[in-house]
Amino acid sequence: MNKATTDKIDPWRVPIIVTQIPDTGLHRDLEADAAARKAMADVAGLREVLSARASFDVIPKSDGRFQVTGTVRARIVQTCVVTLDPIESDIDEPIEVMFAPPEQIPALSDMVDDDVESEAEISDPPEPIIGGVIDLGRLATDALFLGVDPYPRKPGAVFEPQIAAADPEDHPFAALKALKGNVNAKKPKGK
Repeated sequence: MNKATTDKIDPWRVPIIVTQIPDTGLHRDLEADAAARKAMADVAGLREVLSARASFDVIPKSDGRFQVTGTVRARIVQTCVVTLDPIESDIDEPIEVMFAPPEQIPALSDMVDDDVESEAEISDPPEPIIGGVIDLGRLATDALFLGVDPYPRKPGAVFEPQIAAADPEDHPFAALKALKGNVNAKKPKGK
């Protein structure tokens, strides 16, 4: 995959090489630049992404796994589904994701699937560490997209369908009624 294709899929990239993460973990505060915000808006079908920030803590766990926790905050502009006016909204999404080497994913996913029958709250299966990298920008973008309201509505906007009085002559059988009238008019009386 070339860089242009990757940028279309991942408009905000902040790769972290897992071998460079210290044993004590690391903290990253991110802010998307204008180009990344425009690309995010294009991918998500938004009018605009005014701001996008994320804060992450990446903590090493056993067996090459990493726990990523944080928050994504953004201000976006969408189109109101009722008035078609622009509407600004804030997104504030918490993130908690486990990353693991790809070869561990099937076994860890099976463990989560097996525990589904129990009543305990089960976390999602881990995400794969691809090419030795965790992309915090992609993680932030995914969380931002999940926080977008698919049907944004301005406060107080109400859909009111236009109600027109029904024309009594406008119904599916009106044409048949007209034909019947023509047939009856052509019949001689008494037959």
